[in-house]
Amino acid sequence: MKYYHNPRCRKSREGLSILEERGLSPEIVLYLKDNPSKSEIIDVISKLGVHPLDLVRKSEKIYNEKYKNYSLNEGQLIDMLVENPILIERPIFINEDKGVIGRPPEKVLEII
Repeated sequence: MKYYHNPRCRKSREGLSILEERGLSPEIVLYLKDNPSKSEIIDVISKLGVHPLDLVRKSEKIYNEKYKNYSLNEGQLIDMLVENPILIERPIFINEDKGVIGRPPEKVLEII
Protein backbone atom coordinates (compact mmCIF):
# COMPACT_ATOMS: atom_id res chain seq x y z
CA MET A 1 0.00 0.00 0.00
CA LYS A 2 1.16 3.52 -0.82
CA TYR A 3 -0.25 6.84 0.28
CA TYR A 4 0.72 9.94 -1.68
CA HIS A 5 0.61 12.50 1.08
CA ASN A 6 0.98 16.22 1.62
CA PRO A 7 1.12 16.74 5.40
CA ARG A 8 0.05 20.37 4.97
CA CYS A 9 -3.26 19.32 3.38
CA ARG A 10 -6.16 18.71 5.77
CA LYS A 11 -7.86 16.19 3.44
CA SER A 12 -4.61 14.28 3.10
CA ARG A 13 -4.15 14.15 6.89
CA GLU A 14 -7.77 13.03 7.34
CA GLY A 15 -7.43 10.22 4.80
CA LEU A 16 -4.27 8.94 6.45
CA SER A 17 -5.96 9.07 9.83
CA ILE A 18 -8.86 6.96 8.50
CA LEU A 19 -6.40 4.31 7.33
CA GLU A 20 -4.42 4.35 10.57
CA GLU A 21 -7.63 4.02 12.64
CA ARG A 22 -8.19 0.74 10.80
CA GLY A 23 -4.70 -0.49 11.66
CA LEU A 24 -3.24 0.13 8.20
CA SER A 25 0.24 1.54 7.73
CA PRO A 26 0.77 2.33 4.05
CA GLU A 27 4.12 3.47 2.73
CA ILE A 28 3.99 7.27 2.86
CA VAL A 29 5.12 9.03 -0.30
CA LEU A 30 5.86 12.69 0.32
CA TYR A 31 5.48 13.50 -3.35
CA LEU A 32 6.34 17.19 -2.98
CA LYS A 33 9.69 16.26 -1.42
CA ASP A 34 10.46 13.13 -3.44
CA ASN A 35 8.95 13.92 -6.82
CA PRO A 36 7.41 10.91 -8.57
CA SER A 37 9.03 9.81 -11.83
CA LYS A 38 7.18 9.74 -15.12
CA SER A 39 6.80 5.95 -14.92
CA GLU A 40 5.46 6.21 -11.36
CA ILE A 41 2.85 8.78 -12.41
CA ILE A 42 1.83 6.59 -15.36
CA ASP A 43 1.48 3.64 -12.96
CA VAL A 44 -0.64 5.68 -10.54
CA ILE A 45 -2.90 6.90 -13.35
CA SER A 46 -3.35 3.31 -14.51
CA LYS A 47 -4.28 2.11 -11.01
CA LEU A 48 -6.68 5.01 -10.56
CA GLY A 49 -8.28 4.31 -13.93
CA VAL A 50 -8.48 8.01 -14.77
CA HIS A 51 -7.36 10.35 -17.53
CA PRO A 52 -4.24 12.34 -16.57
CA LEU A 53 -6.31 15.54 -16.51
CA ASP A 54 -8.37 14.06 -13.65
CA LEU A 55 -5.19 13.99 -11.56
CA VAL A 56 -4.52 17.73 -12.02
CA ARG A 57 -5.29 20.26 -9.30
CA LYS A 58 -6.80 22.93 -11.52
CA SER A 59 -7.13 25.42 -8.66
CA GLU A 60 -3.36 25.80 -8.27
CA LYS A 61 -1.85 29.13 -9.29
CA ILE A 62 0.78 27.54 -11.54
CA TYR A 63 -1.90 25.65 -13.49
CA ASN A 64 -3.94 28.80 -14.08
CA GLU A 65 -0.88 30.82 -15.07
CA LYS A 66 0.89 28.30 -17.31
CA TYR A 67 -1.48 25.58 -18.51
CA LYS A 68 -5.16 26.52 -18.20
CA ASN A 69 -5.59 27.88 -21.71
CA TYR A 70 -3.80 25.04 -23.48
CA SER A 71 -5.12 21.75 -24.75
CA LEU A 72 -2.50 19.23 -23.63
CA ASN A 73 -2.37 15.60 -24.71
CA GLU A 74 -1.89 12.76 -22.20
CA GLY A 75 1.89 12.75 -22.52
CA GLN A 76 2.11 16.51 -22.02
CA LEU A 77 -0.15 16.31 -18.97
CA ILE A 78 2.04 13.60 -17.45
CA ASP A 79 5.16 15.68 -18.15
CA MET A 80 3.44 18.66 -16.51
CA LEU A 81 2.78 16.57 -13.36
CA VAL A 82 6.40 15.36 -13.27
CA GLU A 83 7.69 18.91 -13.56
CA ASN A 84 5.11 20.38 -11.15
CA PRO A 85 4.16 17.80 -8.49
CA ILE A 86 2.16 20.49 -6.65
CA LEU A 87 -0.42 19.92 -9.42
CA ILE A 88 -0.98 16.29 -8.43
CA GLU A 89 -4.37 15.81 -6.79
CA ARG A 90 -4.15 14.57 -3.22
CA PRO A 91 -4.29 12.36 -1.38
CA ILE A 92 -3.86 9.24 -3.48
CA PHE A 93 -4.15 5.81 -1.91
CA ILE A 94 -2.87 2.76 -3.79
CA ASN A 95 -3.67 -0.76 -2.63
CA GLU A 96 -2.16 -3.45 -4.86
CA ASP A 97 -3.53 -2.83 -8.37
CA LYS A 98 -6.22 -0.31 -7.41
CA GLY A 99 -6.08 3.32 -6.48
CA VAL A 100 -8.34 6.12 -5.38
CA ILE A 101 -8.10 9.87 -4.95
CA GLY A 102 -9.12 10.51 -1.35
CA ARG A 103 -11.62 13.29 -1.92
CA PRO A 104 -13.55 13.08 0.25
CA PRO A 105 -11.08 11.33 2.57
CA GLU A 106 -13.50 8.44 3.20
CA LYS A 107 -12.97 7.28 -0.41
CA VAL A 108 -9.80 5.52 0.78
CA LEU A 109 -12.10 2.91 2.34
CA GLU A 110 -13.31 1.84 -1.13
CA ILE A 111 -10.17 -0.18 -1.84
CA ILE A 112 -9.25 -1.73 1.51
